[in-house]
Amino acid sequence: MNPATALATVLVDELVRCGLTDVVLAPGSRSAPLALALHAESRVRLHVRVDERSASYLAVGLARRSERPVALICSSGTAAANFHPAVVEASESGVPLLVLTADRPPELRGTGANQTIDQIKMYGPAARWFAEVGVPEERPGQVAYWRSLACRAYQRAQGPAGAGPVHLNLAFREPLIPDGDTKWCEPLDGAESGPWVRTRVAPPPVALHLPPTRRGVLVVGDGAVNVRRYVAAAGMAGWPVLSEPNGGGRYGDHAISTYHYLLSTPEFADAHEPDVVVTLGRPGLSRPLLSWLRRAGEHIVVAADLDRWPDPTRSATQVAQAVEIPVASGDDSWLHAWRQADAAARTAVDELLDMSGTSEPRLARDLVDALPNGALLIAGSSMPIRDLDQAMRPRRGLRLLANRGASGIDGVVSTAMGAALAHNGPSYALIGDLSFLHDQNGLILGPREPRPDLCLVVVNNDGGGIFSLLPQAAVRDPFERVFGTPHGVDLGYVAASTGTPYTLVEEITELPKALRGEGTRVVEVRTDREANAELHARLRDAALEAVRAAVA
Repeated sequence: MNPATALATVLVDELVRCGLTDVVLAPGSRSAPLALALHAESRVRLHVRVDERSASYLAVGLARRSERPVALICSSGTAAANFHPAVVEASESGVPLLVLTADRPPELRGTGANQTIDQIKMYGPAARWFAEVGVPEERPGQVAYWRSLACRAYQRAQGPAGAGPVHLNLAFREPLIPDGDTKWCEPLDGAESGPWVRTRVAPPPVALHLPPTRRGVLVVGDGAVNVRRYVAAAGMAGWPVLSEPNGGGRYGDHAISTYHYLLSTPEFADAHEPDVVVTLGRPGLSRPLLSWLRRAGEHIVVAADLDRWPDPTRSATQVAQAVEIPVASGDDSWLHAWRQADAAARTAVDELLDMSGTSEPRLARDLVDALPNGALLIAGSSMPIRDLDQAMRPRRGLRLLANRGASGIDGVVSTAMGAALAHNGPSYALIGDLSFLHDQNGLILGPREPRPDLCLVVVNNDGGGIFSLLPQAAVRDPFERVFGTPHGVDLGYVAASTGTPYTLVEEITELPKALRGEGTRVVEVRTDREANAELHARLRDAALEAVRAAVA
C-alpha cells in the first residue's frame, strides 16, 4: 500500500471511531487519497460541493445544528484559502470543524510548483489548534502517530471548554490513488473498540452563587448554552428575560420581546437600571441593549471558555463558567413593570405591522408565527435577524440559528443547507437578496447528494437594505452606487438555473401557502428599501409613545 493511501485510510477510520458522522468534500487532485477513503467509508455521510466556500459554510451549518465536529476537506492552493471566511465564522461562533487541507510535499514548496502556496497555519488564530501532519512514510510507529493525532484533533475541535475549528495540513506524495497492494510494515487496524485515545469529560464547574435580588435581568445572545436551565432560574427569581431570537430564550411569560424599543425609551431605561445582569452568549443586535448593559450595577458573563468571553461593551464585572440564580422573595413590581411596558410596545408594534402590507418586519413576524413546531429557522446576519429581533413574538417549538460570530452575509445559503441536513424536521431560512446572490452556488447539488427539506425565503429590496437605516443614507449622491448597490437580478432565473422550485409572494397573506412543500425551494418577497426605512422609523416612534404612556 502506498503511504498516501495508508494515511488517508487510517485517519478516516480513526475520526469515525471518535464519532465523526458527516464530511464535506470539495474535490481536487492532491486530496484524492482522502476522497477515495471517504467514498469507501459507509459509516459517514459524504457531502460533495464544487465550490470550496460553499462547502465550508455547508460544514458550518452541519456542525452548528448537530453540535458535533464535521470534517471539511479540500485540495492544495487557493482551495484551502477559500475556507478561511468559514473558519473565521466557526472560530467566533464556537462551531466544531475539522479542516483537512491536502498539500504538496516539502520538496515542491517555494519552487513555483502548481497549486502550491504556504498553508502552514494559514488560518492564524482562527484555528484552535494546528498540526502539520508530515509526509507519510512506511515505517513502524506511523499508525500510532496518525491515530493519536486524529483523536487529539477531534477532541480539540469539540472542546470541551470551547469548541472551534482545528486545522490539519496533510502533505501527500504521489502516487495518490491505491496501487492494489494491501501490505504495510505494521498493522493498520485501530483499537478493538472505540478510539485510540479515550478522553474524559471534566466535571461541571462550580457555579458562582449570586445574592438574591428581584432587580435582575437575564440577557441571552447568540451561542448561549444551557439556556432552558437559566430561563427557568430567571423565572423563579422574578427576572425578565431579554433574548435575541437566535439566543433560544424568547419563550414563556418572562420573555420581553420588545426590549429594543423599551431600552430606546429614556424614561424606561433610566427607571429600570438593574442590580445585576447575567449574560449568556454574545448579544449584539440591539444598540440600546448594549448601551444599557453599561449601566448595570453588576454584569456577569457566563462563558464556558474563560480564555474567550464575550464583552463588547467592556462592562463585565465578573466572568464565570456557571452561575446560580437564587429564588428571591418579595413583590413582583420589577417584573410587572417590564411586562406592562412590553405589552404596550407589543400592541403598538403589531398594530402598525398589521397595516404595513408586505413589509420586511411583518414578514419576519408572520414567518415565525406560521412555522410548525419542531421547525428550524436560519436567519441572515444583516436585516433579517434584526427584523426578527424587533418584530418576533415569543414562541416555543422553534430552533433559530444565525452566523453571528463574524456576522458576515457570506455563505448563508450553504449554512442553511448544512443546518437543514442536520435537522430532524422542516427547515426554513430568512435571508436578504444580497446574501442569496453572494452564495447562490449553495443551490448547486449533484444528483447523488443528500438533499435537505429547506425553504429559502428571500427578501428582495434590490440592494443592501440595512444601509438605508444607517447614517450613510444621508449621503444622497453616492448612496445608491456604493451602499444601496442595486443589482436588478431576477431571482426566479437564479433558482431556475439549478432547477430549484420558485414562488413569488406578491401579498403577505400568500405567505403560508407559499411555504408549503418539500425539498429545497425558494420563496421571494419583494419590498422597497425607502418604504422599509420609513416603517422602521414609524415603529420606533409608535413604540416609544406607547412605552411612555405605560410608565407615566
